[in-house]
Amino acid sequence: MLIAGFPAGAWGTNCYLVAPAAGEECVIIDPGHQAAEGVAETIAKHRLKPVAVILTHGHIDHVASVVPVCGAHDVPAWIHPADRYMMSDPEKALGRSIGMPLMGELTVGEPDDVKELSDGAALNLAGLELSVAHAPGHTKGSVTFRLPESADIPSVFFSGDLLFAGSIGRTDLPGGDHAEILQSLARVCLPLDDSTVVLSGHGPQTSIGQERATNPYLRQVAAGLGGGPAAPRRGM
Repeated sequence: MLIAGFPAGAWGTNCYLVAPAAGEECVIIDPGHQAAEGVAETIAKHRLKPVAVILTHGHIDHVASVVPVCGAHDVPAWIHPADRYMMSDPEKALGRSIGMPLMGELTVGEPDDVKELSDGAALNLAGLELSVAHAPGHTKGSVTFRLPESADIPSVFFSGDLLFAGSIGRTDLPGGDHAEILQSLARVCLPLDDSTVVLSGHGPQTSIGQERATNPYLRQVAAGLGGGPAAPRRGM
Protein backbone atom coordinates (compact mmCIF):
# COMPACT_ATOMS: atom_id res chain seq x y z
CA MET A 1 0.00 0.00 0.00
CA LEU A 2 1.23 3.48 -0.88
CA ILE A 3 -0.19 6.52 0.91
CA ALA A 4 1.56 9.79 0.13
CA GLY A 5 0.28 12.89 1.87
CA PHE A 6 1.29 16.52 2.16
CA PRO A 7 -0.17 19.71 3.72
CA ALA A 8 -1.20 22.26 1.11
CA GLY A 9 -2.01 25.95 0.96
CA ALA A 10 -2.84 28.62 3.47
CA TRP A 11 -4.88 26.26 5.64
CA GLY A 12 -2.36 23.40 5.69
CA THR A 13 -4.97 20.96 4.43
CA ASN A 14 -3.74 17.38 4.08
CA CYS A 15 -4.01 15.99 0.55
CA TYR A 16 -3.48 12.24 0.14
CA LEU A 17 -2.68 10.06 -2.87
CA VAL A 18 -3.50 6.38 -2.27
CA ALA A 19 -2.49 3.43 -4.44
CA PRO A 20 -1.87 -0.30 -4.06
CA ALA A 21 1.81 0.38 -4.84
CA ALA A 22 4.11 2.73 -6.71
CA GLY A 23 3.59 2.66 -10.46
CA GLU A 24 -0.12 1.87 -10.22
CA GLU A 25 -3.46 3.67 -10.33
CA CYS A 26 -4.33 5.98 -7.45
CA VAL A 27 -7.08 8.07 -5.92
CA ILE A 28 -6.53 11.65 -4.76
CA ILE A 29 -8.21 12.74 -1.52
CA ASP A 30 -8.97 16.43 -0.88
CA PRO A 31 -6.82 18.43 -3.31
CA GLY A 32 -7.31 21.80 -1.61
CA HIS A 33 -5.80 25.27 -1.82
CA GLN A 34 -2.54 25.25 -3.83
CA ALA A 35 -2.45 21.44 -3.90
CA ALA A 36 -2.12 20.95 -7.67
CA GLU A 37 1.68 21.29 -7.74
CA GLY A 38 2.12 18.84 -4.87
CA VAL A 39 -0.23 16.39 -6.55
CA ALA A 40 1.77 16.58 -9.79
CA GLU A 41 5.07 16.09 -7.95
CA THR A 42 3.75 13.09 -6.01
CA ILE A 43 2.34 11.48 -9.16
CA ALA A 44 5.70 11.88 -10.93
CA LYS A 45 7.73 10.66 -7.93
CA HIS A 46 5.71 7.46 -7.52
CA ARG A 47 4.75 6.97 -11.20
CA LEU A 48 1.03 7.02 -10.39
CA LYS A 49 -2.03 7.17 -12.64
CA PRO A 50 -4.98 9.01 -11.02
CA VAL A 51 -8.43 7.54 -11.62
CA ALA A 52 -10.55 9.73 -9.31
CA VAL A 53 -10.63 12.60 -6.85
CA ILE A 54 -12.64 11.86 -3.69
CA LEU A 55 -13.67 14.58 -1.25
CA THR A 56 -14.38 14.39 2.47
CA HIS A 57 -16.43 17.61 2.28
CA GLY A 58 -16.93 20.75 0.26
CA HIS A 59 -15.03 23.50 2.10
CA ILE A 60 -12.73 25.48 -0.19
CA ASP A 61 -9.60 24.42 1.71
CA HIS A 62 -10.36 20.83 0.61
CA VAL A 63 -11.66 21.41 -2.93
CA ALA A 64 -9.88 24.49 -4.32
CA SER A 65 -7.70 22.43 -6.69
CA VAL A 66 -10.37 19.96 -7.81
CA VAL A 67 -10.98 21.61 -11.19
CA PRO A 68 -7.32 21.75 -12.30
CA VAL A 69 -6.45 18.32 -10.90
CA CYS A 70 -9.47 16.60 -12.47
CA GLY A 71 -8.89 18.46 -15.72
CA ALA A 72 -5.21 17.53 -15.91
CA HIS A 73 -5.97 13.81 -15.56
CA ASP A 74 -9.51 13.62 -17.02
CA VAL A 75 -10.93 12.00 -13.88
CA PRO A 76 -14.21 12.45 -11.97
CA ALA A 77 -14.66 14.01 -8.54
CA TRP A 78 -16.79 12.28 -5.90
CA ILE A 79 -18.60 14.35 -3.25
CA HIS A 80 -21.67 14.00 -1.03
CA PRO A 81 -24.69 15.75 -2.62
CA ALA A 82 -25.27 17.93 0.45
CA ASP A 83 -21.86 19.60 -0.10
CA ARG A 84 -21.80 19.68 -3.88
CA TYR A 85 -22.91 23.33 -4.07
CA MET A 86 -19.77 24.41 -2.21
CA MET A 87 -17.52 23.69 -5.18
CA SER A 88 -19.07 26.53 -7.15
CA ASP A 89 -20.29 28.74 -4.28
CA PRO A 90 -17.60 28.73 -1.57
CA GLU A 91 -18.68 32.08 -0.12
CA LYS A 92 -22.08 30.67 0.78
CA ALA A 93 -20.43 27.74 2.52
CA LEU A 94 -18.34 30.10 4.65
CA GLY A 95 -21.06 32.64 5.41
CA ARG A 96 -19.31 35.33 3.35
CA SER A 97 -20.94 37.88 1.09
CA ILE A 98 -20.57 37.24 -2.62
CA GLY A 99 -17.64 39.21 -3.99
CA MET A 100 -15.55 39.31 -0.82
CA PRO A 101 -11.91 38.27 -1.41
CA LEU A 102 -11.21 34.62 -0.58
CA MET A 103 -7.45 34.05 -0.27
CA GLY A 104 -6.78 35.74 -3.59
CA GLU A 105 -7.94 34.37 -6.92
CA LEU A 106 -9.10 30.76 -6.64
CA THR A 107 -10.46 28.46 -9.32
CA VAL A 108 -13.97 27.53 -8.24
CA GLY A 109 -16.61 25.48 -9.98
CA GLU A 110 -17.31 21.86 -10.77
CA PRO A 111 -15.10 19.61 -12.86
CA ASP A 112 -16.64 18.08 -15.97
CA ASP A 113 -17.58 14.83 -14.21
CA VAL A 114 -19.04 14.87 -10.68
CA LYS A 115 -20.29 11.72 -8.96
CA GLU A 116 -22.18 11.65 -5.67
CA LEU A 117 -21.26 9.71 -2.55
CA SER A 118 -23.73 7.96 -0.25
CA ASP A 119 -23.55 6.54 3.26
CA GLY A 120 -22.38 2.94 3.33
CA ALA A 121 -21.16 2.92 -0.25
CA ALA A 122 -18.11 0.90 -1.26
CA LEU A 123 -15.88 2.67 -3.77
CA ASN A 124 -13.85 0.24 -5.85
CA LEU A 125 -11.24 2.50 -7.40
CA ALA A 126 -7.59 1.98 -8.38
CA GLY A 127 -7.63 -1.56 -7.01
CA LEU A 128 -8.75 -0.26 -3.62
CA GLU A 129 -12.00 -0.69 -1.72
CA LEU A 130 -12.88 2.39 0.29
CA SER A 131 -15.94 2.32 2.52
CA VAL A 132 -17.86 5.59 2.78
CA ALA A 133 -19.56 6.83 5.96
CA HIS A 134 -21.70 9.95 6.01
CA ALA A 135 -20.52 11.96 9.04
CA PRO A 136 -22.32 15.33 9.22
CA GLY A 137 -21.57 17.96 11.81
CA HIS A 138 -18.64 19.88 10.35
CA THR A 139 -20.73 20.22 7.18
CA LYS A 140 -23.98 18.56 6.16
CA GLY A 141 -22.21 16.48 3.53
CA SER A 142 -19.07 15.47 5.39
CA VAL A 143 -17.96 11.88 4.79
CA THR A 144 -15.09 9.63 5.81
CA PHE A 145 -13.26 6.95 3.85
CA ARG A 146 -11.83 3.74 5.29
CA LEU A 147 -9.48 1.13 3.87
CA PRO A 148 -9.89 -2.33 5.41
CA GLU A 149 -7.19 -4.05 7.41
CA SER A 150 -4.92 -6.32 5.37
CA ALA A 151 -2.20 -8.80 6.17
CA ASP A 152 0.52 -6.17 6.39
CA ILE A 153 -1.25 -2.95 7.43
CA PRO A 154 -3.99 -1.94 9.87
CA SER A 155 -7.18 -0.29 8.70
CA VAL A 156 -6.69 3.31 7.55
CA PHE A 157 -9.36 5.92 8.25
CA PHE A 158 -9.43 9.19 6.29
CA SER A 159 -11.43 11.30 8.71
CA GLY A 160 -11.54 14.64 6.88
CA ASP A 161 -12.51 17.33 9.39
CA LEU A 162 -14.53 15.00 11.61
CA LEU A 163 -11.69 13.84 13.87
CA PHE A 164 -8.20 15.27 14.44
CA ALA A 165 -5.36 14.39 16.78
CA GLY A 166 -6.72 15.76 20.05
CA SER A 167 -9.68 17.61 18.56
CA ILE A 168 -12.58 17.66 16.09
CA GLY A 169 -13.82 19.89 13.28
CA ARG A 170 -15.35 23.27 13.99
CA THR A 171 -19.14 23.58 13.81
CA ASP A 172 -19.65 27.34 13.69
CA LEU A 173 -19.80 27.70 9.88
CA PRO A 174 -22.99 27.28 7.81
CA GLY A 175 -24.12 23.66 7.92
CA GLY A 176 -22.18 22.93 11.11
CA ASP A 177 -23.91 21.39 14.11
CA HIS A 178 -22.17 20.46 17.36
CA ALA A 179 -24.73 17.87 18.46
CA GLU A 180 -24.58 16.31 14.99
CA ILE A 181 -20.78 16.02 14.97
CA LEU A 182 -20.90 14.28 18.35
CA GLN A 183 -23.42 11.82 16.92
CA SER A 184 -21.12 11.22 13.95
CA LEU A 185 -18.16 10.61 16.25
CA ALA A 186 -20.21 8.05 18.18
CA ARG A 187 -21.60 6.31 15.10
CA VAL A 188 -18.56 6.40 12.80
CA CYS A 189 -15.46 6.51 15.02
CA LEU A 190 -16.24 4.61 18.21
CA PRO A 191 -16.86 1.22 16.52
CA LEU A 192 -13.41 1.27 14.86
CA ASP A 193 -10.56 -0.83 16.24
CA ASP A 194 -7.95 0.93 18.36
CA SER A 195 -5.29 -0.03 15.79
CA THR A 196 -7.03 1.97 13.05
CA VAL A 197 -4.70 4.63 11.64
CA VAL A 198 -6.36 8.06 11.43
CA LEU A 199 -5.29 10.38 8.60
CA SER A 200 -7.22 13.61 9.05
CA GLY A 201 -7.81 16.75 7.05
CA HIS A 202 -5.39 18.80 9.16
CA GLY A 203 -2.53 17.95 11.47
CA PRO A 204 -0.59 14.79 12.24
CA GLN A 205 -1.40 11.11 11.97
CA THR A 206 -2.99 9.46 14.99
CA SER A 207 -4.95 6.30 15.83
CA ILE A 208 -8.40 5.51 17.13
CA GLY A 209 -6.84 4.03 20.27
CA GLN A 210 -4.89 7.23 20.95
CA GLU A 211 -7.96 9.39 20.40
CA ARG A 212 -10.20 7.12 22.44
CA ALA A 213 -7.78 7.56 25.36
CA THR A 214 -6.95 11.28 25.05
CA ASN A 215 -9.34 13.19 22.77
CA PRO A 216 -11.82 15.02 25.03
CA TYR A 217 -14.61 14.88 22.44
CA LEU A 218 -14.25 11.18 21.69
CA ARG A 219 -14.01 10.42 25.40
CA GLN A 220 -17.17 12.47 25.91
CA VAL A 221 -19.22 10.52 23.39
CA ALA A 222 -17.80 7.21 24.61
CA ALA A 223 -19.08 8.11 28.07
CA GLY A 224 -22.47 9.05 26.63
CA LEU A 225 -22.26 12.63 27.89
CA GLY A 226 -23.90 15.71 26.37
CA GLY A 227 -22.54 19.21 26.01
CA GLY A 228 -18.98 19.92 24.92
CA PRO A 229 -15.57 20.17 26.58
CA ALA A 230 -13.63 23.41 26.38
CA ALA A 231 -10.99 22.20 23.93
CA PRO A 232 -9.90 23.87 20.67
CA ARG A 233 -11.45 22.71 17.45
CA ARG A 234 -9.87 22.82 14.00
CA GLY A 235 -10.55 22.99 10.30
CA MET A 236 -11.81 25.89 8.24
